[in-house]
Amino acid sequence: MMTDKVRIDTADARKSNETYLARQAEFESNVRSYPRKLPLAITKADGVWITDADNKEYLDCLAGAGTLALGHNHPDVLKSIQNVITSGLPLHTLDLTTPLKDEFSEYLLSLLPGQGKEYCLQFTGPSGADAVEAALKLAKKVTGRSSIISFSGGYHGMTHGALSVTGNLSPKEAVDNMMPEVQFMPYPHQYRCPLGIGGDAGVKALTYYFDNLINDVESGVRKPAAVILEAVQGEGGVNPAPAEWLQRIRKVTQEHGILLILDEVQAGFCRTGKQFAFEHAGIEPDIIVMSKAVGGGLPLAVLGIKKQFDAWAPGHHTGTFRGNQLAMATGLTTLKILKEQNIADKVAAQGEWLKGQLAELQKRYPVIGHVRGLGLMIGIEIVKPHEAPDHMGCFPGDGELSALIQKKCFEAGLILERGGRDGVVLRLLPSLLINEQELNVFLDKFEQALLAAGVRPVSPE
Repeated sequence: MMTDKVRIDTADARKSNETYLARQAEFESNVRSYPRKLPLAITKADGVWITDADNKEYLDCLAGAGTLALGHNHPDVLKSIQNVITSGLPLHTLDLTTPLKDEFSEYLLSLLPGQGKEYCLQFTGPSGADAVEAALKLAKKVTGRSSIISFSGGYHGMTHGALSVTGNLSPKEAVDNMMPEVQFMPYPHQYRCPLGIGGDAGVKALTYYFDNLINDVESGVRKPAAVILEAVQGEGGVNPAPAEWLQRIRKVTQEHGILLILDEVQAGFCRTGKQFAFEHAGIEPDIIVMSKAVGGGLPLAVLGIKKQFDAWAPGHHTGTFRGNQLAMATGLTTLKILKEQNIADKVAAQGEWLKGQLAELQKRYPVIGHVRGLGLMIGIEIVKPHEAPDHMGCFPGDGELSALIQKKCFEAGLILERGGRDGVVLRLLPSLLINEQELNVFLDKFEQALLAAGVRPVSPE
């Protein structure tokens, strides 16, 4: 037996943020992203708070891009890890069964529409992107068709097929031979209607456009195997889909035997004030893509598949790490807390309150062009209010100011993300257990950052 143990120092007094960042710049590829805009080395984390190597504390409104539904190091989550480690259960199982996997599967299914009676689960590789890949492959296998419809602004991952159905063009640069026959369509936007109409008329036009494309025998677009979308686009700028639009997409896809894939990787598990974001429209997808919060902070990805579409042959989509027992333990603990403590209703109420507070802030800081989102998935679009608005009354986005505000937030001890076209949207994805006092801390620090970025308040009219 080995007697030497790996020692983990949470902080080394000899090393600063700057030292750690310089070392990682030497160790890691240029592909790293977050350290460039959030230059810190984390030494401690608890709930919504993290501490860096320079002993500075931050309010974390990123939470692992929505992964940490219960925040950092929730005591019950830590206990679930300890229980597995001391239980004698294997840490690696491929897709072999354990009592823990059995309990996790039963509980997760109970959260799906109709308590999961019409669904089965597929454990994929531990990233949301691999789950998306599996969903796309399965749709093609079920239907015998090869094309996919996706939506501008959508984000589904960075692997080859997932990137092909992702709207963001930058990661696709110099990547040849993307997955063929991906047809992108416009996605509704509360502030910047892609058809230039806006309001209910814009939503109705987009709904008709989708319906017509599928039904038109001269559309030039072959009937797809699947439609994939997010009920709230996250990386695309926090854009919730109108219920009417989603309902029509569900109806049309059912009529034509097209599988509807809902990517709930970021919006799932109470983030929007419902167990799943698609529940706001009262629809049932054919395939539900789940990751992030489902693993309680550890890597796990799962598909919920309508049983009638489970056309896989054994081994036709595998993955070495699809049996992460620790993630099933932390995921089970997280899902139970979310359900038993009725966190969805809490999140829905907090989200409405916070959007109201941000709307009041918007009256004094017109660089806030639009506030939107559901639950604790909120976007703040930054604009140039002194330039001419377009015909819909929308001001030009200001990516430079958005980046500066993010930087000033960081300096004030507040961590948040950016997204949307040109990064003009500041995005909030805090722990779902954040309390009222901590939300007020966010508002105070955010206003400090606006002022530090040179934004001056105006008198409300």
